[in-house]
Amino acid sequence: ADLLLSYGYEKDIKAFTPHVPRSCQCLLMSATSSADVDKLKKLILHNPFILTLPEVGNNKEEIIPKNVQQFWISCSASAKLLYILAVLKLGLVQKKVLIFTNTIDMSFRLKLFLEKFGIRSAVLNPELPQNSRLHILEEFNAGLFDYLIATDLSQSKEKDELSKESNAVSRKSRKRAKLDSEFGVVRGIDFKNVFTVINFEMPHSVEGYVHRIGRTGRAYNSGASVSLVSPDEMYTLEEIRSFVGDDENKGTSSIAEFPLLTKNAVESLRYRAEDVAKSVTRIAVRESRAQDLRNEILNSEKLKAHFETNPRDLDLLKHDKILSKNEPPPHLRDVPDYLLDKPTKEAREMVKLARDAMGNNNNRRKGPKRKLRKDGDPLKALASKRPHKVRKTGGSDGNNSSDRQNRKKN
Repeated sequence: ADLLLSYGYEKDIKAFTPHVPRSCQCLLMSATSSADVDKLKKLILHNPFILTLPEVGNNKEEIIPKNVQQFWISCSASAKLLYILAVLKLGLVQKKVLIFTNTIDMSFRLKLFLEKFGIRSAVLNPELPQNSRLHILEEFNAGLFDYLIATDLSQSKEKDELSKESNAVSRKSRKRAKLDSEFGVVRGIDFKNVFTVINFEMPHSVEGYVHRIGRTGRAYNSGASVSLVSPDEMYTLEEIRSFVGDDENKGTSSIAEFPLLTKNAVESLRYRAEDVAKSVTRIAVRESRAQDLRNEILNSEKLKAHFETNPRDLDLLKHDKILSKNEPPPHLRDVPDYLLDKPTKEAREMVKLARDAMGNNNNRRKGPKRKLRKDGDPLKALASKRPHKVRKTGGSDGNNSSDRQNRKKN
């Protein structure tokens, strides 16, 4: 309900309100209370009864369900790429994973960084066409890929900066993509079967944290959240911990330190991570961002009519394609055993056993298995089935035999 007035539907609501009979039962639901909700309440409701769920029984712990485990990792801002690589590559969290960033550039930098190590992911941001965003969400919910990087522009100033740049004429006459003003990833989108939420960048408010964590643990399912907290973000973490009911004096803690990641495991990957992070420059991020936008616009516009008649072909479109120009080095895809210490190996096996026990490996879309041909070109496959006709030509048999021998030699 709080989004209705913010999107400019106040006149429409005032227009149809007189046509709603008083005998009609009206319900307004919102995750947050604001001035817009109070304004809408006065327009539609008559003698309303307000039910605020988090305040029932003064139980603040129910703001985030108990079935969602909350963890945090202390690291510097420059080392966040290293720590998220260690968490994902060592298999210390269960899939599917939803990663939140505050800017579009950071989303693509993270995507380029992870794909160097063989971790394929997709980026969900307001620059993409709506058809592409819907298809990305459908594929993620169906389990076609396990890592989705979502851009939470409500926690950054990039939205205002991009809108100003789009209104001004660039010196190089370069066109900028328009952002969707109604885009939001922390509210209103149904991410299904998300087990882990990672805050790569911390939100600037407690409400933003609650909405992000609310993407997992839906319908009483178990879930987990991991927040990478830099020294500049410690103040936000303290606000969140006091809000969810953490008390250092009583020894209660809802947000605990992540226990599965050891210092030795992080240091074993530091050289590789820092070397790859240097290659992900601003120019590479800008080019990959433009390339991803071109791909999605092509998929959204030119193939729209085809997908309406052939809905199964939507599975052929992949949003977790590699964006970097050079192919990722094959030796970075696997982590050698000598880099893993004993606690990390035990934690890795524990996560695998928990995933197998919960059946998270069976979230893939089920359907008829297709036999893959070694020859990927269907036209060549059809040509191989056709009978070859022998064409008779004039000339001596000796010349023809010599020509055949020369062809065999070649």
